[in-house]
Amino acid sequence: MIVCKGLTKQYKDLVALRDLTMTISQGDIFGYIGPNGAGKTTTIKILATLIKPTSGYAEICNCNVLTQPDDVKRVIGYMPDFFGVYDDMKVWEYLDFFGAAYKIDRAKRRKIIDDVLEITDLTGKKNDFVEALSRGMKQRLCLAKTLVHDPQVLLLDEPASGLDPRARIEMRELLKELRRLGKTILISSHILTELADFCNTIGILERGELLAAGEVSAIMGQMEGARKVEITIRDAARASEAHDLLTAHGGVRSVQIDGNEIVVDVDVTVDDVSFINELLLANGIKITAFRESEVDLEDIFMKITKGAVQ
Repeated sequence: MIVCKGLTKQYKDLVALRDLTMTISQGDIFGYIGPNGAGKTTTIKILATLIKPTSGYAEICNCNVLTQPDDVKRVIGYMPDFFGVYDDMKVWEYLDFFGAAYKIDRAKRRKIIDDVLEITDLTGKKNDFVEALSRGMKQRLCLAKTLVHDPQVLLLDEPASGLDPRARIEMRELLKELRRLGKTILISSHILTELADFCNTIGILERGELLAAGEVSAIMGQMEGARKVEITIRDAARASEAHDLLTAHGGVRSVQIDGNEIVVDVDVTVDDVSFINELLLANGIKITAFRESEVDLEDIFMKITKGAVQ
């Protein structure tokens, strides 16, 4: 659905995007991760045909972003990180305006507006004035506007920016529903907890360079020491002994102790971590808690990036 090859954008001495090559497949929710200034918005604006790359190639739904911008605009829905709303317009009028801009027949627009209001849970706000909406409702309205022409691909730049916790959760559930409806979604964010629950693929960007991209599980598998086991032993006095036993095992990369709490960093090649329990029990060290902690996007991000900024 989305293909980028060698995409580069340079502003005088600043390289905002460097040789970006990636593919996003149909039905993916692709989390585009990176700190502020990493090049996420630059990428999305290029894909949305708003700015031209210095070099490279990009296509969406087999339409060339550079040579077929009108065709690209028909298949994408673009939601910017900052957007304006029009005063003295009601919600349905706002959507009707954009429906007309997409040359949707007037007779069809009424049903389309009702449909996108229902999807975004804004039906009850249909006759409210736009400026009276809360921040979260305005975000939903912007997304509803993005859906008016039924695009195949959604380009969402920080869609949950500035929302309160409830609104963030509601936005996340809405994006899941859009995926179930068959949409392909590229969503950028620097707030990793926003993306962890619903993105099936990710790309990690830093200083304009794509450091890793693909399925979350595959990227986790490439990380050394990605599996961690947290255990609690009954007798804190034996923590040092447990440390030595575990450190000597070939499947253990490192061991950290805090009182009777022990965190074991296990080699990713080890399929079964039950050896930890067996080893300690065989040596008379009793365990009161045993849990393998899941690696999340924050772990992946911190492992791969270097904390550099433009």
